[in-house]
Amino acid sequence: MARYTLKYATRRGEIREQVEEAASEQELRERYADRGFLVYSIQSKKSLISAPSAITRTRRKLNLEKFLIFNQQFVTLLRAGLPILKTLDLLADRLTDSRLAAYIRNVRDAVRNGALLSEAFRRQQVFPPIYVTSILAGEKSGSLTEVLDRYISYQKLALAVRKKILVSLLYPCLLVILVFGLVVFLITYVVPNFAQLYSNMNASLPAMTQFLIAVGTSARQYVLLFAVLLVAAAVILRFWVRTSHGRRRMDAVRLRTPIVGDIWSKYQVSQFARILGTLLMGGIPLVQALETAAESLNSDLLREALITARKTVSEGQSLSRALSATRVIPPLAVDMIEVGESTGALPAMLASVAEFFEDDVNIRMTAVLSLIEPAIMIFMGLFVAFVLVALYLPIFSLADTLR
Repeated sequence: MARYTLKYATRRGEIREQVEEAASEQELRERYADRGFLVYSIQSKKSLISAPSAITRTRRKLNLEKFLIFNQQFVTLLRAGLPILKTLDLLADRLTDSRLAAYIRNVRDAVRNGALLSEAFRRQQVFPPIYVTSILAGEKSGSLTEVLDRYISYQKLALAVRKKILVSLLYPCLLVILVFGLVVFLITYVVPNFAQLYSNMNASLPAMTQFLIAVGTSARQYVLLFAVLLVAAAVILRFWVRTSHGRRRMDAVRLRTPIVGDIWSKYQVSQFARILGTLLMGGIPLVQALETAAESLNSDLLREALITARKTVSEGQSLSRALSATRVIPPLAVDMIEVGESTGALPAMLASVAEFFEDDVNIRMTAVLSLIEPAIMIFMGLFVAFVLVALYLPIFSLADTLR
């Protein structure tokens, strides 16, 4: 008899985890399914030993656009009447993304050996939790294609929102890089050349010119050291942010930053509402849907708040009251969710919450970026004017002396 770690949902939606003995994974799954439980995952005790490698693999990210194309093809072939195993065979050999193709082959092999499709995807540790949970719901309800259609619609909306935000950030980022390059060029090249000219002329320099020349001369001597320190700091920051403590600190900094923190929190809330609504439409129990939605978010602080809310809901409290107690979800979102609960239209109301906050994020992003661009231009103009005045003021003074 082998030992397995079993994670399942009860009829009330409560998620439990325990260790069980069984002859095989399939036998354990059937035993709990016959008792009316929704089996979430089954892991052998041996596989838990290799947990570090699993954690490392979860850090790898899929190309979401190619993964979306795979799901569209997957649904099309299933609707055409092809068996799941044959569909996976066909797609695994025709995917252009080699990494995704390797994972799909692993899924195919696991299904061929008797694993459920949802469990096969879960074992890869790279696919989004909402995707695995949606497939599990489709298997239990017998409507896999409909569930995948809902996931494809969700993924299209999520990618569209992300692209819109990235495009709106592209021009300001490019402007900042150009301004930074201009400042470095003036400080490390133009100013030292003028300094050499004035040293040969033995001219009396104004205070602002002396300050600029001192900064430029020092910067030219230590520019390589500064570049190395900057790269080292970026690398250290990147590794620190990957730690749990680093992620929490960065989340706290983001949320406390004026304007940016409000935009970031509303974007995360819109993602949470979209994921939770999609899962509820697919027939997933509320408690299990909350856990999956929490796992899908990028904010550790919001994830911890949702885990606390899940525990409160599992104890019998309403979702709106549980979310209100976290003091992280905006009051307007809580009020809308409360209306959805009272009218029995919670999934539709969650979709409305997601749309409202996505629109709000787009409006605020547009407003902030429209202010950032002229601010950058004003800074660049003032800096260039300061450099020109500081460098050419001694020349005007010398001309007056010669007259």
